[in-house]
This record gives sequence, C-alpha cells and structure tokens, in this order.
Amino acid sequence: MAYDTSGALYIANWSGGTIERFTPAGDREVFADGLSGPSGLAISANGVVFAASYSGNVVWRFTNAGKPEVFVDGLSTPAGLSFNSAGELLIANRETNEILAADSNGRTRVVATGLQTPVGAVELDNGDLIVSNINGGISRVPAGDTRALTINSELRSPAPGIARAGGDAAYVADYGGSTVDLITRDGKRTTVADGFRSPTSIAIAPDGRLAIADWGTNSLYVIKPVH
Repeated sequence: MAYDTSGALYIANWSGGTIERFTPAGDREVFADGLSGPSGLAISANGVVFAASYSGNVVWRFTNAGKPEVFVDGLSTPAGLSFNSAGELLIANRETNEILAADSNGRTRVVATGLQTPVGAVELDNGDLIVSNINGGISRVPAGDTRALTINSELRSPAPGIARAGGDAAYVADYGGSTVDLITRDGKRTTVADGFRSPTSIAIAPDGRLAIADWGTNSLYVIKPVH
C-alpha cells in the first residue's frame, strides 16, 4: 500500500490481480487490473506508481492511466518496495535474500545481503536499512555496508508491511501474529496496535495515521498510533 500526495491510498490486491485506489473521500476505483500477483507498491516523489509482481518476477512502472510497463525484470519473488533518500527504488528480492536498489532507468545494484527471506525494507535518516524477513526476524543493514545484522527476533513472521516511523525506527506488521510494532534501529520493540489476523501491509497517511491491511479478515483499518 502507498499514499500519493493527494491523500489517495493505493492497494495491491494480490489475489484479485488489481491495484485499487481509494480517494480521500472514500471512493473506490480500479487503477490497474489483469496483473499477475501484485505485491509491494510504492509511489515516487513525482507521483509515479510502482508495483512488484510476486509471481511474475518483475517490477512494473505504471502510466497515469494505469498501464503497466516492465521497469525491472529478472527478479526472484520480489515483495516489498520503498524509496531511499537518493530516489532509488528498494526491492526486497525474497528468493536471493537480497535488497536491491534500482535507479531511474531500472538498473539494479545489491545494497543488502545475508538476509533470511526478506520481504520489505525502509531507509532510516542515517542511511541504515531496516528489513523485515518473513522467516528471520528484523535486520538492520548499516549505512555504507551490505551485511545484515539481526536486531529483533520477537515477531512470528514479519510481513512486507514496513514503514518509516520518524528517522530512527520503523513500523512492522507481524503477519504470523496479530500486531503492528515499532522497531527502533537497536531492535527495541513497542506494540502500537493489536487484534489483527495476519496483518500484511502498512502505509502512513499524510496526517500521520497508519493504514493497515489485514489478510485474515480482508479488511483495511486506519489507526492513530500511540507509542
């Protein structure tokens, strides 16, 4: 999931093969359809929508009309997407246990290795990466390095849902549990929401609230985090 600058929320509907758009007024519309396993989704600073195909092993870039164009191919089960401070697209390449960074032309480089089934990553203010590994806890990759350090192993199955929480922490959804948690760069965990059934994705709204997609109930929740 991701918000654009207008406050519209885009959601990748994996089983339905669509990307749906919810306007700030609550209207629902299909932005793109006929897609193969859309998973991670990110929107660039200039409003371009990108989505990973979990089953097609590509990342698409979409036109304003919702037409997909292959932006990066040859991937291995790509999951979560986000942008770093340089404007590169971070791609969690699950099967190779790597995080890739793609430039504006779709050329990739490896920015993190030694992970355990990574499904999402975000960059902190100091350049560190926080990575959610669906089978291996939460990792931190120090700025200027590519080697991952495990910083938290408390979550059952960290999901692709990961979002920056200020400059030094990230919100992470526990797909194998029921919580959304705040994880600091040193691994400290604070639960900010509970009671879900396999939460999978997180997006931060322009007003600071969290949108949370819950796989187990096929529902979308919006909460104001308290921590």
